[in-house]
Amino acid sequence: MESTLIKNVNIFDGINEDLSAGQTVLIKGNQIEAVGESVPAPEGATIIDGGSRTLTPGFIDIHTHLQLNVGPVEFMSAPADYHGALSLWEANNTLMRGFTTMRDVGGSVWGVKRAIDEGYFPGPRLVCSGSVIGMTAGHGDYRTTNSFPRQLGGPSETELERLGMTYFADGVPEVLSASRTLMREGAAFLKMFVGGAVAGVYDPLDVAEYSLEEVRAAAEEADRWNTYLAVHTYTDKSTQIAIKAGAKTLEHCNLITEETVKMAIDKGCYISPQTGVYLSPAPAGFSPAQVARQKQAAEGLDNLMNLCKKHNVKVAFGSDLLASLEMKKMLPTEFTNRTKWFSNAEILAQATSLNGEILALSGPRNPYPGKLGVIEKGALADILLIDGDPLEDISILLKPEESLALIMKDGKIYKNTIK
Repeated sequence: MESTLIKNVNIFDGINEDLSAGQTVLIKGNQIEAVGESVPAPEGATIIDGGSRTLTPGFIDIHTHLQLNVGPVEFMSAPADYHGALSLWEANNTLMRGFTTMRDVGGSVWGVKRAIDEGYFPGPRLVCSGSVIGMTAGHGDYRTTNSFPRQLGGPSETELERLGMTYFADGVPEVLSASRTLMREGAAFLKMFVGGAVAGVYDPLDVAEYSLEEVRAAAEEADRWNTYLAVHTYTDKSTQIAIKAGAKTLEHCNLITEETVKMAIDKGCYISPQTGVYLSPAPAGFSPAQVARQKQAAEGLDNLMNLCKKHNVKVAFGSDLLASLEMKKMLPTEFTNRTKWFSNAEILAQATSLNGEILALSGPRNPYPGKLGVIEKGALADILLIDGDPLEDISILLKPEESLALIMKDGKIYKNTIK
């Protein structure tokens, strides 16, 4: 079994706010074998002198759509293998930004995941929900008003279903069928649209999509598979339905109030907000209604983050950047955007150990058994070496091509600029 010893580093372990100076980390195979001030090198080990750089866990993006690299019209008209090719390209880009794991919360990247896992292409670990469960007229419904749902004589499969983006399901029986189909496909967790959307066509942000019974059906099915339900939601109404139904991660949540934040805490939920997707200019092709919804969501972001800070909510780190490869280059700005509300140490913990907690919610459905997001004995060896100290200046992460000296995933080095 190959061993790597990284010595003379200052460690951010994903949890503690202070760096541990003058440390050594030993990696055997794909796991961290030892951490300490004096760790002997096994015979034949590769030895790397970290030069007093900062060593951290690999970053985790908890809200991604790797398949969505073009706008909606082109997405629905382009061949599936084109989307696969772009996804492989972007997977490598994401790894080179220091993100060794992506939780994909909507899309069909099963083949991409397999090719990466089998070592044919470089890329992060992919923990996937597969298609998102959505209702007629909800988020994910980009059909024209002349297209009937299948229950009323429409086509048996839509373009978005063919491409693996959405499963349309209306009523408890269809929700259960979609949930079970996704688990058959290998989903690590389930994802459901339960509220209106910024980029939606027919669903303003105030809409609560799905009844309590329908959302509960998905949550209970996920629980039967020993995993969990993630939900797309913005408002008090839709978020409270999701919490009561048993959802565990609440994606977006820009417009919720203190009452709902307290409910989320009481039920042990994670809130998963994003910033760049709202603070950036509206994408080309957005309708006036979509532009207005983006502005509405952006205006709610400050209140949400302040409430999360006030109540010490478990806040996840995710990007939700989509629709263009150029926009996805903005991923590192998620670090600096959050400094308005959180300390650098809190932000780094969100992107490492806290997101690792969410990955662990998949239990036996987790495709990568082992602990992620921390530097400790027995954890999976996803490791970064950073020029500089992001606890002091997190903006150094805006230029990963300069600041990331070493990127290791699963014990394998993908970048090493240390001379």
